[in-house]
Amino acid sequence: MNARSHTPPGVPGGRAADISHASDITHVVIAFDDNRLASELLGQFDQNLAIIEQKLGVEAVARGNQVTVRGRPEACAQARLALDLLYVRLQQGHEVGPADVEGAIRMAVADDEQLSLPSLEPKGRLAMAQISTRRRTVMARNPAQDAYIRAMDRAELVFGMGPAGTGKTYLAVAYAAALIERGDVSRLILSRPAVEAGERLGFLPGDMKEKVDPYLRPLYDALYDMMPPDKVERGLTSGMIEVAPLAFMRGRTLANAVVILDEAQNTTSMQMKMFLTRLGEGSRMIVTGDPTQVDLPPGQVSGLAEASELLRDVPGIVQIKFTDVDVVRHPLVGRIVRAYDKAPPRPVNLPARGTRSGGQA
Repeated sequence: MNARSHTPPGVPGGRAADISHASDITHVVIAFDDNRLASELLGQFDQNLAIIEQKLGVEAVARGNQVTVRGRPEACAQARLALDLLYVRLQQGHEVGPADVEGAIRMAVADDEQLSLPSLEPKGRLAMAQISTRRRTVMARNPAQDAYIRAMDRAELVFGMGPAGTGKTYLAVAYAAALIERGDVSRLILSRPAVEAGERLGFLPGDMKEKVDPYLRPLYDALYDMMPPDKVERGLTSGMIEVAPLAFMRGRTLANAVVILDEAQNTTSMQMKMFLTRLGEGSRMIVTGDPTQVDLPPGQVSGLAEASELLRDVPGIVQIKFTDVDVVRHPLVGRIVRAYDKAPPRPVNLPARGTRSGGQA
């Protein structure tokens, strides 16, 4: 029995969905109004459609500007939402690749009671959270990123915690660059604990820039990706943009600024408290880190883990937690993270009793 349905709420305008039911199997036919975008949506040799089939366990067939999806009702609904999200991305002028498809699938299957799915704009189009600077526009690729971007929009202090490759630092720097360009803040301050040097930077050779650059390079990389190089250089010269180790935050009040603390899992309890209490009038803070990658000496409590627990219920503070499924780098990165997470903890190798660390008796 076939039943014609209206375009459901949340489905962008310009396409119709025809849904047929047979027992517990559903057929969903989605028509896209732009043939060129429909072709880009499917990908070369329908590779994007193949990813949706594999991940959701559905059958999908494309004919012209129509896609027919067959499978369990829940899976078909998720496939349709994933296609809707990707189509909106194309309408907004962005490209769609395999990573975007996997991100759309994750958004489609997410529990919207735990993480915010894309909201509805007045015209009924799916609105994915995004950050725009003059150099580029970055769009959320999964529910955690969507929630993270929206949190930075509404909260003065945001914690982004999770494994490498989830976009925590990149999105934070992108958001900070957007605030600077819009004139919402007058300064952009990026900081990391130089734990590899034990924060004893004075013992390292070279001037201050040469001392700290190796530890802050990831922040520079993200910054140059979001802003024109000449503007970054002018900002660094004028003080509008400051990249400094955490030790240099002590005793300051950071007003009318957006301040990012990266690799926060390597802060001590006192360092984290010192940093958080630098927040001044008109400022925003973003704290990022991976609680599982602590490089502090054994027995030292991570300031990030402690702050996450202590500030969990404080109004005005939002904590976004990423997992291995939110990794947006190469798919292999996510599998590597999962493998390490499953491995049992191993004892720390300590020097044998009566020997020195170099192995000499």
